[in-house]
Amino acid sequence: MKKVKISAVSYLNTKPFIYGLEHSGFVNEIELSLDMPSLCAAKLIENKVDVGLVPVAVIPQIPGAEIISDYCIGARGPVRTVVLVSDVPLEEVDTIILDYQSRTSVMLARVLARFFWKKEVKWLKGEPGYHVRDIKGKTAGVVIGDRVFEIDGHYPHVYDLSQEWANYTGLDFVFACWTANKPLPEEFKKALNEALAVGIDNMPDVIKEIAPQYPAYNLAEYYSRDISYPLDDSKRKGLELFWNYAEKLES
Repeated sequence: MKKVKISAVSYLNTKPFIYGLEHSGFVNEIELSLDMPSLCAAKLIENKVDVGLVPVAVIPQIPGAEIISDYCIGARGPVRTVVLVSDVPLEEVDTIILDYQSRTSVMLARVLARFFWKKEVKWLKGEPGYHVRDIKGKTAGVVIGDRVFEIDGHYPHVYDLSQEWANYTGLDFVFACWTANKPLPEEFKKALNEALAVGIDNMPDVIKEIAPQYPAYNLAEYYSRDISYPLDDSKRKGLELFWNYAEKLES
């Protein structure tokens, strides 16, 4: 049988998923590539892979898209690794540089600005290194993933975008879902869920394996407080609401 091609992200928040795929034996049944979020989405849209852990902002654009797992990258309040940082308070910001690696974080920032912060700003596309070079004065920046740890303590004003969403909507936020671009057998979906659960259910082992890469951060706190993996009812409601706002933004 032809192996299913899967594209996933290798950020700190996805390490339990990667651990599960690799330690369950499921990795032997698939072709796994590790990419940045935007590339995961591009590969799925272009049919270069069959499944991707993709930013939810692009799911409506994927022909035949189906969310196939009970797990996601989500948050109940603060997520820690999706932030807006600046030298000045939010009300003084007039320009926002957008992260080039994730469409969901970009869309979330735009939704918050339009519908909740009620701000009109100039939007700029970030270039590599922008998070340590171009954020200054009244120019803020959206920074995601492991690069948030690089700038820890560098900027006096930090706004956690997932917490901002929760403040205004009262709902959880979903950043990425396991999504297929074609019908897949139910046995495959079940096996994927079981493999992902191996990582989620063995978090101490995950932390032990990756701890040397993140010596300055409390990983147990991060995984228990900042990231929420089950794609439950609150997250599904938050996801539907986010898609509704995104559609209004683009109309």
